[in-house]
Amino acid sequence: MDKVLESLLLSDGISGYEENIAKIMTSSLSKVCSNVETDNFGNVIGKFGNGNKKIMIAAHMDEIGMIVKHVNEKGYIYFIKIGGINDSILPGKIVKIINKEGKHITGVIGTKPPHLMTAEEAKKPIQYTNMFIDIGLPSKEEVLKIIDVGDQIIFDPNAGVLNGDFYYGKSADNRICCYTMIKVMERISKINGLNAQVFACATAQEEVGLKGGKTSSFKINPDFALIIDSTVAGDMPGIEEKVSSLKLGKGVAITIVEASGRGTIVPQKIRKLILETANENKIQHQIDIIDGGMTDGAIIYTNREGILTGILSIPTRYIHAPTSVFNIKDINSAIDLAVKIIEKVAK
Repeated sequence: MDKVLESLLLSDGISGYEENIAKIMTSSLSKVCSNVETDNFGNVIGKFGNGNKKIMIAAHMDEIGMIVKHVNEKGYIYFIKIGGINDSILPGKIVKIINKEGKHITGVIGTKPPHLMTAEEAKKPIQYTNMFIDIGLPSKEEVLKIIDVGDQIIFDPNAGVLNGDFYYGKSADNRICCYTMIKVMERISKINGLNAQVFACATAQEEVGLKGGKTSSFKINPDFALIIDSTVAGDMPGIEEKVSSLKLGKGVAITIVEASGRGTIVPQKIRKLILETANENKIQHQIDIIDGGMTDGAIIYTNREGILTGILSIPTRYIHAPTSVFNIKDINSAIDLAVKIIEKVAK
């Protein structure tokens, strides 16, 4: 696995706590951009090129996770969720609580065992409010020596090659797209005579309301924005093709409508531009029309007087879980298509 990709997957950075992942993005973008800054909101923005047109690439860098809310007298830690997490995946998971010194404290999410539940309790789904984190210390006083209320909690970091072109990792949503954006900027920086300013923006707090996309696009005010995000793959048990036909290894997904129209409805002219570019360059691709979920595109394309926006998505299995699975070929096709789109828009 590419070392930059691995470092992105292993890094911490839930919404509002993106400092460490922002450092990786700043370091990577600084190698190919003429200027890189972190704005007041925490977005990392790199710029390359000159020209009248302004093109924005956006990939959010925050991940889902939790925050320490309360420690009881016996040293058990209660938490709130940050971002969309299904409570059913939480019991028994290993997590890392990151304290103010940056130390990772290992914990296990616990809940009342089924053996001790009443018949009525056993019928109901377990809610996160009835879960806690055990870090192996016997009292509130001992726990509060090493962590504080408000510390971020991430799933146990992991990343690797599953088999062949299939990879896995924590926070693939959306670190694989941050990686894609870095690679796009590497390619863009080698194009001679590109007549445009290209802004690579690693946005903050997307998982809790698309916030960084709003502030960064207002600042940049681009003529065109290209969002790169992950999307739900359908090639797994329990999902019919009529719900999602996206498959890993079959190319980048070109998103046309998200969240049944509550999110982005990609403008006809941009849809035509992206599809023509993919076909002209023989880039393998799929079409994504999704009922639920949305990207930074939903807030960017409604900003100011409206910003022309397209979306490229990378199919991913098990999004918003401790570990996701993706295919490196889909990342490569996303890189190829993004570069060609930017070249075309810049003309």
